[in-house]
Amino acid sequence: MSYDYLFKYIIIGDTGVGKSCLLLQFTDKRFQPVHDLTIGVEFGARMVAIDSRPVKLQIWDTAGQESFRSITRSYYRGAAGALLVYDITRRETFNHLAGWLEDARQHANPNMTIMLVGNKSDLSHRRATAEKILEKIQEGVFDVSNESSGIKVGYGRPQGTGGARDGTVAQSGGCCS
Repeated sequence: MSYDYLFKYIIIGDTGVGKSCLLLQFTDKRFQPVHDLTIGVEFGARMVAIDSRPVKLQIWDTAGQESFRSITRSYYRGAAGALLVYDITRRETFNHLAGWLEDARQHANPNMTIMLVGNKSDLSHRRATAEKILEKIQEGVFDVSNESSGIKVGYGRPQGTGGARDGTVAQSGGCCS
């Protein structure tokens, strides 16, 4: 299928935060509760329409382990955006965001959009991060915060909200439609 635009996105964050599940839900609209850890990188693509024009999105799912960080860094090149993912039930994954953010700022285009994604909000009864998020946003560490919810069932974002900071990418509904 031909396309007018191609955008590359990279998914970064600690091991076990749900990066692969985000990719799988976005590309295949399915949830896989048990899967192996990502070794190096995984790749997925999806065609979307923006203003009635075909756009191909390439999404690179990176390994969260420190031992793969040098491999991950090479995938920042050419990326239009990054999803910086943490698990809302594991405070340490939130505490590590500053390191991931610094890594992205060092190795990516300075104009790259970085989106903060609090994952696993279907487990909000086990939330461990709420007050810390507010502190970091107020300190100016993060200027955008959006939690994805319902990766398992494919819902989360209100219909019509933008997928980019300036709101130019609209979804037809749900988390990953």
